[in-house]
Amino acid sequence: MAGRFPPDESSPLLQAIEDENGNLIAYDYAEGEEEEEEDDEDEDSASEDEEGEDTSDDEQEAVVPPPPPPPRVSPSRPATLSEDSEVSQRTRGGGDTTTSSLSQDSSGREWSRSEIDGLFCPICMEAWTSGGDHQVCCLPCGHLYGASCIKRWLQQRKNSGKCPQCNRKSTLKDVRVIYAQQIVAIDQEIQTKVRSLEAKCASLEEKNNDWQKRECEWRKREVALDLQVHQLREASSILFIGLPFQMSCISRKSYLERLLGDAQNRPLGLLNAHEGCTEQAMFGRNLDLKYCGQGSSSNFILQKELQVDGAKLFDVDASSQIGIIAQRLSGMGGMHVLAKMSLIAPHGRENIALPVNTKAVRDLRVAPHGRLALLASLGKKLSIISMESNNTVLSYDLPAAAWSCSWDLNSSHYVYTGLQNGMLLVFDMRQTLKPVESVVGLTSNPIHTMHSLLPDSTLPSGVRSLLTASSGGLCQWNFGAIEERTFLIPGSENQGVCIALAYCPSSNHIVASFRPKIEMSNDTVVSQPSLSPVTSLRGKGVWGTHVLYKALGNSCYQKLGSTCASVNDVRLPRSAIIYNQNLQFASTNEVTCEVVLQELPSFMVVQHLKSQMHPIRDVKYTHDLSSGLLSCLSEDRLQLFSRKTL
Repeated sequence: MAGRFPPDESSPLLQAIEDENGNLIAYDYAEGEEEEEEDDEDEDSASEDEEGEDTSDDEQEAVVPPPPPPPRVSPSRPATLSEDSEVSQRTRGGGDTTTSSLSQDSSGREWSRSEIDGLFCPICMEAWTSGGDHQVCCLPCGHLYGASCIKRWLQQRKNSGKCPQCNRKSTLKDVRVIYAQQIVAIDQEIQTKVRSLEAKCASLEEKNNDWQKRECEWRKREVALDLQVHQLREASSILFIGLPFQMSCISRKSYLERLLGDAQNRPLGLLNAHEGCTEQAMFGRNLDLKYCGQGSSSNFILQKELQVDGAKLFDVDASSQIGIIAQRLSGMGGMHVLAKMSLIAPHGRENIALPVNTKAVRDLRVAPHGRLALLASLGKKLSIISMESNNTVLSYDLPAAAWSCSWDLNSSHYVYTGLQNGMLLVFDMRQTLKPVESVVGLTSNPIHTMHSLLPDSTLPSGVRSLLTASSGGLCQWNFGAIEERTFLIPGSENQGVCIALAYCPSSNHIVASFRPKIEMSNDTVVSQPSLSPVTSLRGKGVWGTHVLYKALGNSCYQKLGSTCASVNDVRLPRSAIIYNQNLQFASTNEVTCEVVLQELPSFMVVQHLKSQMHPIRDVKYTHDLSSGLLSCLSEDRLQLFSRKTL
């Protein structure tokens, strides 16, 4: 076996091979005598010959079976064969020589010097053992060898024995057996990393336990807060019965004193006069009309009622007197369809099939010049329907569910849609593949309402503006400018949760509806206005607000007034601005199943339009050259109101 001492005297001696710098490379057997020192060459040769016969028997007994092959080392580190690791090994019997690499094992795997150190005996290049003749031992210099190998090395050199690696003088008495099951050199850097990782794991486990305890405490507190909310709602519903009268008795005197004082110092028609109308609308008192503007000259009269089924929302083409209604039919698996209905007798009807996977329609808009209808759906589709052929002209796939849509009032080619994730997409109907612009909103709240604004003379030519509403407030988007930007209407984010938006293009008036925010905190259970929830036999509502704004140009808005009103605590209501003779605001009250008409800017209630049984789902106002038409849609009927007979 290569690298083992032969048992007889004729065996060649083991010779150390060094490089040009004096570093030890490997060991090889030499056929001639070892040249130690020139002066002692003959004496060493003679002494070795004399002791060869006496020690041959001992050498025979010292030979032990070869240990198992060296263990395989993980190949995670690269092993390369260097020139320094190659030695020439001669066979004992015939003199034929073979060249083998000490850095290769039987399987041909290459070993690096760093991998060999500490694993094999440097003399025989075989693994040492924890016991037996080849047990690991060391010299005073600290170098490790197999016991049989180093003893034979020192016996052959007698008094001139040296360490094979450092050439320090050593004798057989200096050999020290090491009693160890396994010798491992610890990597200090790895040990440091292990300790650091163990400390991090312990810290993370401690944090995890702490968060689990906090989560349990939070859940217990959540249950307790839910119980308190339920108790407070029950108590507030009982106390609300006498609340309006009590509030009016307490605050009416102080309010009138303040109103009269402001009227002496300010001209009529300013914000204080609007606040007077707000108070009148809140408590239902008949204040003097000189603080609320002029009364309405005429009321709306119900002209027709058309039966529908499963209606959700609608729009009207005033030029052709056609209404288009989004429905969910019963008895057909809840299929969503569009119904086209003539508003003129005999009121013919046609159903329009929607594109596949359209799902529920969230918004529906007829083009300003008629003939086309734009609809946004929860099926991630924006579709354009021809009202003449009842066919789908275009259908765009969207990245998220669509909540709102709008035509551009300045260009008939552009359409907009607001998505559930707060994004706004701009489409050019001349490009049918993808949107021309995709803008991320200021928040991730769904855009539930949008209106295209008329051209602003203060902005550069070609700039298109869009007003949108989400639960976070009102937002204006400018497109086509050198620096397109999006900004929040100041103050709209502090009114509460925005639930509706109405716009009048002819006067640039805007009415936004808000309901109170419900916030949970450690100190306060529910954060709401001072007024308690509205309750009735028909449903539930909360006290919200309607806020009137006017667009002044250059992206500026002025708040003209506000009023309190009962709004739905769950649904998103619809509203409209009537722009016939005097501006009026039409809003739905789902608690009383009616449409409330209020004069602007005073918010004085001028008329209540009652529905039969179901709450009003949508309200639209259209105006042509002859008259104005106010349409109110409930789940089972479409009511048409006007100031003249149709």
